[in-house]
Amino acid sequence: MAVYTEVSDEDLKAFLAAYDLGEVTAFKGIAEGVENSNYLLQTTGGSFILTLYEKRVAPEDLPYFLGLMEHLAARGINCPTPVPAGDGKALRELCGRPAALISFLEGLWPKRVQPYHCRELGAALARLHLAGADFPGRRANNLSLPGWRPLLDRCRARAHEVQAGLAEDLERELSALEADWPAGLPEGVIHADLFPDNVFFLGETLTGLIDFYFACNDFFAYDLAVCLNAWCFEPDTAFNVTKARFMLQAYRRVRPFSEAELEALPLLARGSALRFLLTRLYDWLNHPEGALVAPKDPLEYWRKLRFHQEVRGPGAYGLD
Repeated sequence: MAVYTEVSDEDLKAFLAAYDLGEVTAFKGIAEGVENSNYLLQTTGGSFILTLYEKRVAPEDLPYFLGLMEHLAARGINCPTPVPAGDGKALRELCGRPAALISFLEGLWPKRVQPYHCRELGAALARLHLAGADFPGRRANNLSLPGWRPLLDRCRARAHEVQAGLAEDLERELSALEADWPAGLPEGVIHADLFPDNVFFLGETLTGLIDFYFACNDFFAYDLAVCLNAWCFEPDTAFNVTKARFMLQAYRRVRPFSEAELEALPLLARGSALRFLLTRLYDWLNHPEGALVAPKDPLEYWRKLRFHQEVRGPGAYGLD
């Protein structure tokens, strides 16, 4: 379960005293998510998510994340919004952690991704990019190119425990990306972590996007590259070009690509694969004994990276 900080009945009662939400009817930890402690709170006034922000989330970034959710929701994006207490403040403290109550969204994330999921996602991602255009906040992507070498350096000595020669392979790939990484592509607010468990559906209808705690300012096409890796590979890591085509075509019907974005997509997909490989590798090598959240396999993203290394153009992703 993704609960790192336990909240007692007494702590919860004291925290909720600042709100007017009625009586608590249920309170339980949420298994999904690996960065923060999340609880489903149900009261006579409604359902909410209580999030305690753990060590990986910098407190100074929280106004950006919470403000972005408010901004996007005001522009028609189905996303959670912070719930202010009686004093008007949404960001508070609980059990020594920054904490906030967030509105609850109906829906289920897709356990088995189908092409229609990818179509709905592509359109929603384009709408998100457009809706964030006038958001005044700015946050650098600290898990883009400049952040990858420090991550590799922290894993280098033990990477062979996961796969022989992995550190050397990753060094070659990172050097190639550093040499060829694009510049000047259209950019703005991106989600940067839009995996299937961060997207809710009811039937075939997308009902919400959640978990904006990696959101930042970066290339729009990089956000698409993250989604290609997260949504368009089968469990055996075979690439599903139909899913990719549905996603990309739906996206560009809402926000057309520039020619430069199309040309850069294979390289950005390699970068996205490397980013998640490195963070998974670090977590795998530094997983605390007895932790409740199991680390994810970094080699899944090694296999995805190898696919993108062979791509020679956007046609491989179903585009002409």
